[in-house]
Amino acid sequence: MFIQGVDMRKLFIIILLAAILVSGCQSTLKSDKVKVTFWHGLSGPLGDTLNQMIREFNRSQDEVEVVANPISSYTALSQKLMASIQAKKQPDIAQVFESWTSKYIEADVLCKLEDLMKEDKDFDLKSLDDIYPVFLKSNTFDGVLYSFPFNKSVRAYFYNKDDFYRAGLDPNHFPATWQEFRDYCKKLSIDTNGDGKLDKFGTNYNVNEWQFINLLHQAGGSILDENGKPQLNSPQGIEALSYTSDLINKDKTVYLVREFEGQNDFLAGIAAMYEGSSVSITHMRQQPINFNIGYAPLPIYKTNQSAVSGANIVIFKSGDRKRELAAWKFIKWFTDTAQTAKWSAKTCYMPVRKSAMQSPELLTFLQEFPQFQGIYDQLENAVYEPQIPAWFKARPELKGFLEKAMRGNSTPRQALDEANAKFQSIIAEEQYVKKL
Repeated sequence: MFIQGVDMRKLFIIILLAAILVSGCQSTLKSDKVKVTFWHGLSGPLGDTLNQMIREFNRSQDEVEVVANPISSYTALSQKLMASIQAKKQPDIAQVFESWTSKYIEADVLCKLEDLMKEDKDFDLKSLDDIYPVFLKSNTFDGVLYSFPFNKSVRAYFYNKDDFYRAGLDPNHFPATWQEFRDYCKKLSIDTNGDGKLDKFGTNYNVNEWQFINLLHQAGGSILDENGKPQLNSPQGIEALSYTSDLINKDKTVYLVREFEGQNDFLAGIAAMYEGSSVSITHMRQQPINFNIGYAPLPIYKTNQSAVSGANIVIFKSGDRKRELAAWKFIKWFTDTAQTAKWSAKTCYMPVRKSAMQSPELLTFLQEFPQFQGIYDQLENAVYEPQIPAWFKARPELKGFLEKAMRGNSTPRQALDEANAKFQSIIAEEQYVKKL
């Protein structure tokens, strides 16, 4: 068959060769980009937003391509990272917690970020003054910045404004102190059908180490003293745990739940208030919310300190400075004012830069959700958890001791005496291994 004097088979071959040539040129262009592997533990709507922003970064320039590898959980991520380090096949960058970073520093597998910053002619070291102090401090080890804040959050309350109104409470006022919160729980706990049993409650609690850490600091305590000695069973710690256990076992206006039951009960109208991470709302918005919802910072006690949590990001040594600098380029982009503001507005993670609070994205977000300002303000007086490796092991152990007291199976003092002794033994084990 001929088309205007051209053999159809020849035409097909010409088109095919042209396609191969174009494809080859594209492959060559793609291969010019430095590929950076990134292991993270985010999934669901948070992971979707992260992946979208990674794609935006890859399209925004022609030097670096970030290849994301999502891991099922932070526990799995920790295990996989340790295995990769032992095999000397670690990724270029990864999410980490402070207590993990300490281990990696001991293993000498991390790049010093300040060195990379100094080599980056386009980075102004003075811009670090724009980072919230709590994030800079928590990522600095023995005076060296080894990691950078990435997905950081604070505790927050979400509440049913309609329940507040029905109970005769101001829907725009959330309890500001521990005692006021306790009073609200009593007013919001109701027997709706007259059978002598409460059907609606002030709130529910999932046994949570992070919640206790916040209460401990608000009571004026700390996890470690100045000499690094555990202080979980201090008078302040006992007061903090007594507060939650009394709400559950004495007032009976709060009940215990597991995993996401508390969030689901809140959405179902069983609990009037719900304490979670600032990002909890991102998950809750995946379902219909059939009431007017309010947002609030934590009630305070002797101090207004709030403990931040969430992961940071590190760059692993690869022996290839070009790749290490490429990894830094992504971190620099992701944590600049515009991107950290976008990340916060879309996920409700905290922005890492103070200037983000004046960005169009967050100003628009706060115009729609003005009560969130109080949640952001918690960064001004924030504290962080211990950086020592022993805390990584002790933190999950703490949960079991807290549960004993919250279920009424031991006194707060007994539970925290046991927790503190366990923490001390873990520290001793770590120090012994380090000496070997």
